[in-house]
Amino acid sequence: MNKNSRIYVAGHRGLVGSAILNKLHEKGYTNLVYKTSAELDLKNSNQVYDFFENENIEYVFLAAAKVGGIVANNDYPADFIRDNILIQTNVIDAAYKNNVKKLLFLGSTCIYPKLAKQPLKEEYLLTGELEPTNEAYAIAKIAGIKMCESYNRQYGTNFISAMPTNLYGPNDNFDLETSHVLPALIRKFHEAKVSGKDQVELWGTGSPKREFLHTDDLSDACIFLMENYSDNEIVNIGIGEDIAIKDLAAKIRQIVSFDGEIVYDTSKPDGTPRKLVDVTKINELGWHAKTSLDEGLEETYKWFKDNIEAVKM
Repeated sequence: MNKNSRIYVAGHRGLVGSAILNKLHEKGYTNLVYKTSAELDLKNSNQVYDFFENENIEYVFLAAAKVGGIVANNDYPADFIRDNILIQTNVIDAAYKNNVKKLLFLGSTCIYPKLAKQPLKEEYLLTGELEPTNEAYAIAKIAGIKMCESYNRQYGTNFISAMPTNLYGPNDNFDLETSHVLPALIRKFHEAKVSGKDQVELWGTGSPKREFLHTDDLSDACIFLMENYSDNEIVNIGIGEDIAIKDLAAKIRQIVSFDGEIVYDTSKPDGTPRKLVDVTKINELGWHAKTSLDEGLEETYKWFKDNIEAVKM
């Protein structure tokens, strides 16, 4: 992949895609292609095939997906499995049929069994039952991984799959009904502070542990893998450290300067007890995360405040 390669970033407006697009610009890649969902519906196979036939795409970052937090995944499983399978099937097959040189498929660490050993090694895939609340999304992502592997085996393509841990950063989804835990906490504490509330209620017990990767690090890792990795095995992307949700909430409360109490609604689900990825493989390849959680939280909260009207829409 050189600076003039024709590179398509699918999902360029999302949390992951926007970070990849920005990082490509930053690294000097100049021949970038991206379309809004209004311009190109990735769930529509005819539109996708026509797009690939006309654009002469050489490299693809497949970051487009229907995503959401525990509530959205639990409430809309049909939407999550249908939309994601349609998107990735259309893009992967069109990439093959139009001789794309390389494709990076972005999965998720929710593909791993709910009670797998920690940290999560790549070989733990399909060794146990999934977390029920996001099973539909996880199965869709596993299908994408296996589709890439199968096309490589049958057609000799160069399609790789990366599994990022929990992500956060600019352009995140801060909607309280559909967001992931970290942006939801930022918004809850901020709005509680602004409205003068004396407490913030959080779901679950606060005991589950999660690992959080800033999108600036993720985008750097994705470009690194596109330039340096070609194998059928999946690759984890993370920082190799996790934090309890209650400790994350305490950090965000401090950053937001909220003085009230944190109350936990233990009638609500916790989800997977722990989800820490083993990053030995990508570290041995030569890539390491650089953004600390404290630094990333400060930056993300600043972005939220600077864009608060837009993220509320």
